[in-house]
Amino acid sequence: MTIRAVYFDLGGVIVRTGDREPRAKLAERLGMSYEELAKAVFENESSRRASLGAVSPQEHWADVIQRLGLPPSEADSVRQEFFAGDTLDLDLINFLRSLRPKYRTGLLSNAWSDMREYLVSQKIDDAFDQLIISAEVGIMKPDARIYQLALEKLGVAPAEAVFVDDFAVNIEGARAVGMYAIQFTRLDQTVEELKKLLNDHR
Repeated sequence: MTIRAVYFDLGGVIVRTGDREPRAKLAERLGMSYEELAKAVFENESSRRASLGAVSPQEHWADVIQRLGLPPSEADSVRQEFFAGDTLDLDLINFLRSLRPKYRTGLLSNAWSDMREYLVSQKIDDAFDQLIISAEVGIMKPDARIYQLALEKLGVAPAEAVFVDDFAVNIEGARAVGMYAIQFTRLDQTVEELKKLLNDHR
């Protein structure tokens, strides 16, 4: 069957932590390891609730700051330092733009409710026909329902779609509903793998 739609994750794929130093310095200042700090921000109940839209990003960061034992006044500076090494891959965005209009494109991301604002502010929302953001729909990958919703939004069958994500569990979730899926590793390798898949299913 012909592939008609391409979905991409954002964090870890289109936006990646290219420079670990700012986050590492923040972790050191807080007496933590890099991994412990990342877990404090991303791997907890507050983050899960933010990703489901149950609490705002501001409420989540207030929780993070409290658990780190810091005063509320440091929330903004800690957040900025935490994300200071993240880089938006504009080459990948331009590649996505180049797929259109032959292919429909979608963003499928477990993200907090400020994601859409970020995409618009960076002027990259035009690369996607649809934005499926977990906090807006109240469902997170790898729940089958978010993939099914993404397919409905672009009007394609599972076998007509491919999804690129950096987490194996999310790749498995996409495959479980019948989509093609590619796990992001290196940019060049992932793009070549995607091009071959699209060429094989024209």
